Amino acid sequence: MSKGLLGKKLGMTGLFTPEGRYVPVTVIEAGPCVVTQIKTRLTDGYDALQLGFSEKKKDRVNQPLRGHFQKSGGHCFRYLREFPVENPEGYSLGQEITLEMFKVGERVDVVGTSKGRGFSGVIKRHGFHRGPMTHGSRNVRRPGSIGCSATPSKVIKGKKLPGRYGNERKTMRNLEIVDIRVDDNMLLIKGAVPGAQSGLVTVNKLKFKQN
Repeated sequence: MSKGLLGKKLGMTGLFTPEGRYVPVTVIEAGPCVVTQIKTRLTDGYDALQLGFSEKKKDRVNQPLRGHFQKSGGHCFRYLREFPVENPEGYSLGQEITLEMFKVGERVDVVGTSKGRGFSGVIKRHGFHRGPMTHGSRNVRRPGSIGCSATPSKVIKGKKLPGRYGNERKTMRNLEIVDIRVDDNMLLIKGAVPGAQSGLVTVNKLKFKQN
């Protein structure tokens, strides 16, 4: 069985459980993904499936990739990712992998790219407190002193300073699947998932079990 699936974040909403409890959920369009390449220990040194997601026009794909996709049925895809698998012999090129591999109540890890915030100051980037706003203070949102006096007379590496914030690969672990809608290829996962709307996400089988 494949260890994960590619999907697209559609946004957030909420639903009521049969007990009447309101649960905020993230809606993910998961799959269907197509097997575009099968890797085995004999040929590649490891067992994995290369899955394609989000179909793309053929004239938007270069010739080498077009030849690669031709082996799995000719459909071209925007995204390609590899997922480990225990028995690659049980799969075939062009086979569709759907969200039927998951079940309601199962815990998963979701990987996405967080929203880019551009160049940000220390208050937004690191959660610093601001300075006083009265009595002529000019140190309101500045980081303050960063030196180390005469010894060692340098700025320590890794100091929290202004800089680029966001646009990083983030993994949210141990999220619960609240509902699965197979006909619409949708997963409803409890809680927030990193990334903007329509961003690419990866839904993986739980790697580390947590209490």
